[in-house]
Amino acid sequence: MNNIEQKKQSFERILNIMDELRADCPWDSVQTKESLRTLTIEEVYELSEAIQQNNWDAIKKELGDVLLHLIFYSKIASEEKKFDIADVINSLAEKLIYRHPHIYGNTPVENKEEVSQNWEELKLKEKDGNKSVLSGIPKAVPSIIKAFRLQDKARGVGFDWDEKEQVWEKVKEELNEFQYEMQNHHQEHAEEEFGDLLFSLINAARLYEINPDDALEKTNQKFIRRFNYLESKTIKIGKELKNMTLAEMDEIWDEAKKIEQNEKGI
Repeated sequence: MNNIEQKKQSFERILNIMDELRADCPWDSVQTKESLRTLTIEEVYELSEAIQQNNWDAIKKELGDVLLHLIFYSKIASEEKKFDIADVINSLAEKLIYRHPHIYGNTPVENKEEVSQNWEELKLKEKDGNKSVLSGIPKAVPSIIKAFRLQDKARGVGFDWDEKEQVWEKVKEELNEFQYEMQNHHQEHAEEEFGDLLFSLINAARLYEINPDDALEKTNQKFIRRFNYLESKTIKIGKELKNMTLAEMDEIWDEAKKIEQNEKGI
C-alpha cells in the first residue's frame, strides 16, 4: 500500500496531466460539463457492473475513469473561476467532519442506525430546515433505487416500522389490492396498486438489509445464463424455441438450474 507522500505524488501527477490535456488535446480542450455529463453516467454504470462482478481489476480501472471525470469537472470549474479541486476536497472533508460528531465531536452512538439518523438530521440543519427530508434524490435515478432511498431517508427521521416483521402485513395488503383490481379489470388502478406492491417489497428488502437493485440484477443475470443455456441446448438437439412446447423448454430450463446448483454445491 502506498504511503501518504506517494499518494500525494500520484494525485499531483494526474492533475498535471489534466492541465496538459486541457491545454493541448483537441478533444479534451473543447469538453464542457454538459458534454461530459452522459459520459460520466456511463462510467458510473461501468463501475457498478465491475462491482457486481466482483472484478477488482475492473473496479480499479473504472474508479480511475470516474476520478478522471471528477478532476475534469473541477478543471472546467477552475477555468470559469467557480472553484477548483482543492475546494471540492476541502468541502467534502468539512462535511464528513460535521456529519460524524461521534468521531469528531462528543455525540455518543450505539449502532449504524443512530449514525444514519444523525446524518439525516444534520443534513436538514445544513439546509436551515428549508428543504424536505426527501430532497436530494435525483429525479432521474432508477425507480427501484429511488424507492429504496426515499424509504431510507424517511427512516433517518424515525418514519419506519417498530419491528421489521410488520412490513409483511403491508406487503400482503398491497398484493390483495392489486389482485382485486386485476380481477375487476381496472387497469389504471391495477397499475397504481402494482406500484404500491413493489414499493412495499422494496421496503421489506431494506428492512432485511437486502439491496433490491442488487438482488434484481442477480436475478436478471441468472435468467440470462439459463435462457442462454436453453437456446444453445435447443440448437444442439436440432430444434427451435418457437416450435417447442413450454413443457419441453421447462425441462431444459431445469437442466440449467441443476447445473448451477451443482456448481454451487447446493
